[in-house]
Amino acid sequence: MANILENQLVQVLEKQLDEQLERLDNLDTDDLKAIREQRIKEMKEMNQKKQEWLKNGHGTYSELADEKEFFEISKKSPNIVCHFYRDTTERCRIVDMHLKILAGKHIEAKFCKVNAEKSPFLTQRLRIKIIPTIVLIKDSKTKDFVVGFTDLGNCDDFSTDMLEWRIAQSGAIDYKGDLMIPPDMKKKSFINRVHKTIRGGYDSDDSDIDFDD
Repeated sequence: MANILENQLVQVLEKQLDEQLERLDNLDTDDLKAIREQRIKEMKEMNQKKQEWLKNGHGTYSELADEKEFFEISKKSPNIVCHFYRDTTERCRIVDMHLKILAGKHIEAKFCKVNAEKSPFLTQRLRIKIIPTIVLIKDSKTKDFVVGFTDLGNCDDFSTDMLEWRIAQSGAIDYKGDLMIPPDMKKKSFINRVHKTIRGGYDSDDSDIDFDD
């Protein structure tokens, strides 16, 4: 029975492949030209987006002067990865190291940091209680929070890839890897904790930020 089902599946896949090849064979010069023009258009649009992102300070990891600058940034950049830190917290320097690397890799999002002690209104509004906390904003809405290092294996020596994977859970950055499996497989026992905390606590249920405040 298993062999019959397997043979049927193979036949279906072969048929689909044959149909795709036939469609390609039937493309005339005008079709190929249209595909090429569409591809060029998409490339130009992406290049324009990248220029706009760079103009808005994407590609670098920077500190925001105050709460006012946070709201100004939010109006220009719909996707934000913001680290709320404190000078006296050693783990914040570990976060800084990783986010500096990721900022250059993911220019589709604005990577920044805010001194929690100097921004009490914003810190309270986002209900931030633990430092470091990374606020993840997607399409101008708070999507998720990386609170401390629990989701990163609960250790200080997690990899940049691990933090990238965790940030990608929110959709704030483009990620080409497997969102179901953390890159640090030796810490795979923590994956269930991650899924429990995503969208849980800290009111991470797509709550809006009022950028007019």
